[in-house]
Amino acid sequence: MGLTIGVDIGGTKIAAGVVDEEGNILSTHKVPTPGTPEGIVDAIASAVEGARAGHEIVGVGIGAAGYVNRQRSEVYFAPNIDWRNEPLKAKVEARVGLPVVVENDANAAAWGEYKFGAGKGHRNVICITLGTGLGGGIIIGNKLRRGHYGVAAEFGHIRMVPDGLMCGCGSQGCWEQYASGRALVRYAKQRANATPENAEILLGMGDGTPEGIEGKHISMAARQGDPVAVDSYRELARWAGAGLADLASLFDPSAFIVGGGLSDEGELVLDPIRKSYKRWLVGGNWRPVADVIAAQLGNKAGLVGAADLAREPDPIM
Repeated sequence: MGLTIGVDIGGTKIAAGVVDEEGNILSTHKVPTPGTPEGIVDAIASAVEGARAGHEIVGVGIGAAGYVNRQRSEVYFAPNIDWRNEPLKAKVEARVGLPVVVENDANAAAWGEYKFGAGKGHRNVICITLGTGLGGGIIIGNKLRRGHYGVAAEFGHIRMVPDGLMCGCGSQGCWEQYASGRALVRYAKQRANATPENAEILLGMGDGTPEGIEGKHISMAARQGDPVAVDSYRELARWAGAGLADLASLFDPSAFIVGGGLSDEGELVLDPIRKSYKRWLVGGNWRPVADVIAAQLGNKAGLVGAADLAREPDPIM
């Protein structure tokens, strides 16, 4: 169908990129993320216009964090933007004069990885993103599965622990409270406070106190063998792997693709996730075990996936 534009709405910037049918990004344009819903619509239009200069574009795909309806036109609810039943497709189409589809950002990233990244060659994959929170996407039979209302694959809000930790969604015990960047920092602070003698390297990277520990410190300290940092990654991986085992019982994929910022740590996080997954997989000694592999596209996955989904008349079932 030709060239399309993918739009990634971030907390600080909105990026638009022209993407060809092989998933290559030909040009990009970025603008700051405004603080108002209407300002964001203006910024999306500005980013699209900047990226499309000199290209013949046939459609636009927007990756939005939030619940998107099955028709790929309306954002039911966005946690970080004051969008409630927001007709984003219609508003952006009126500004740019191109066909627009709206996708959940995690679904868009999952599709990008499936089509052009780590999922190539697989028909059935589950993607999870381990970042500040936990998201994901479902591809079964080469199709993105978003559920009857369009809001499936909100993996981060599966309740792992009854009456567990409070989540920003208003529930308790959600998976992302135990397997995410926020969880990793919490584990490290708790352990450093309890046994500071085991966190000398980690504490030396911040201000010397457990409260000053940041995610980047944990990564660097773990690579230097800091016991608290290493143990914090193991705790995160224990919960991540247990969740994958549950998803395997539901979907039986051939592969789990792990993306998000934490996947950048490679085997530091992937190896213990695999071990936990196999430990908790029902019948694991007697059944085929899905691969657990790192995402390949990094922060480009959402933009590339959204652009490619703009070519699909209806990839969702």
